[in-house]
Amino acid sequence: MGCAILKDRILFSDRIVRVGSLRQLTLGSFILALVPLITLLWQSQSDLAKVGRMTTVETRYVVSVVGHLQSLDGAAIDLERTLRQYVIIQNATVADLTDNAISQFASAKNKLCSKLSASENCELLEKQIEQLRNFRTINDKLLLNAYLASLSNGVQAMRTDVESAIQSRLSEQQEDMASMQAKQAWSTAILVSISLLLILLGSQLIVNPVRKVKQIIQILAHQRGELPPLSTRAPHELIGVERDLHWLAERLQQLEHIRTALLRHAAHELKTPLASIKEGCSLLSENVVGELNPQQIEVLSLLTSSTQRLNTLVEKLLDYNLLLQQAQPSFTKVNPGDLVRDCIEDYALALQDREVSVDVQADSIVVDVELYRRILDNLISNAVAHGAVGRPISVNIYMREDIAILDVANRGKKIPEEKVTKLFEPFTRGDDPRNDNVIGTGLGLSIVSDCARLMHGDVAVVEVEDADVCFRVSIPQKERY
Repeated sequence: MGCAILKDRILFSDRIVRVGSLRQLTLGSFILALVPLITLLWQSQSDLAKVGRMTTVETRYVVSVVGHLQSLDGAAIDLERTLRQYVIIQNATVADLTDNAISQFASAKNKLCSKLSASENCELLEKQIEQLRNFRTINDKLLLNAYLASLSNGVQAMRTDVESAIQSRLSEQQEDMASMQAKQAWSTAILVSISLLLILLGSQLIVNPVRKVKQIIQILAHQRGELPPLSTRAPHELIGVERDLHWLAERLQQLEHIRTALLRHAAHELKTPLASIKEGCSLLSENVVGELNPQQIEVLSLLTSSTQRLNTLVEKLLDYNLLLQQAQPSFTKVNPGDLVRDCIEDYALALQDREVSVDVQADSIVVDVELYRRILDNLISNAVAHGAVGRPISVNIYMREDIAILDVANRGKKIPEEKVTKLFEPFTRGDDPRNDNVIGTGLGLSIVSDCARLMHGDVAVVEVEDADVCFRVSIPQKERY
């Protein structure tokens, strides 16, 4: 039990990670398309961390420099106060306080100058401090005021240097930020483009085999051309579908051969007894075996008409069988007017009570003469059989965008829309009675459809203004030249 479960799990995992499978291709394409986006995300996080570190450093620098500047200002005030006190009192205690104030001012200056780049004001301030260290020898109050004013100006200059240093650091930070933004924009554009290209590539790897499967289905549906060879670079599932479609095509071809052989043998085998029946009817009608009474003559006439109908059916079957065996049409340039005139002459007796209009606007068309003649024969025969008696029949041939179009239209009862789709199927007959009182075989329009299909065209029932029923046959011309 446990071994079986383990084996099933191994087989299941093997199906999931099978090389070349559709699942693997989809997941691989998805992961591959995510790599540039993950790289972009990593770069964005790295840049964000860098900005954070930069902001922290600059903030600490500004806070430190401003703090040192405030300490320098405070030390300068203390130094000025103690100096003025010494000028008034001049004792050892105040002198010690003044020395201490000078030391604190010098220390604050050194700390501030360490945060600044090389500054001339730091050197000047250092000279001023050296001058003030000799405060015990300064007895002139005006000279002391001059020293203190110079010291105040030096502190003010240091304040200007601090502002310039802060502004310079901010400018550098802004430039770094702008450079980083430009780099981020270019990286985003490049990595997103790469991701889109990878997505398109992955989708193409899936779409191409699917498109090929669709092409095979179209070829099977319309029975046009040969099937493409099996794909070698495609997911296993789609290759399996292609293989099944190829098998289906072979099976359909076998069934088609069986149907063709059945029709051929059936029609051929029917010919022999039919010939005997026709010969017997002929002997009876000529009174070779004796005179027939009226009842026998009536039975003989029914037998003769049935024999004729059976003969027509056999001929149609043979004609349809011959059409199915014609695989490759032979295209030639012909005059469509001659084909129409020849066809109308063959139906002269049936058309003698009809007003037939022929409008041929095409000088020449490229078709298979035999197939196109069958189309004309069947469509004109259909118009005669089902059109209104005494009403006109129109035959028009013209070109429209490199397509030769044949319209055969007549007056009569319109064909219901729900029956149009099945109208071109074999052995499908209309419900309305024929004008010639002949029971049709239901193969005429099917032969028209197959003839048009063999010439890479089609047939359809269309609506026109001057007729109730119009059959339109379209044969492409451009690819035939």
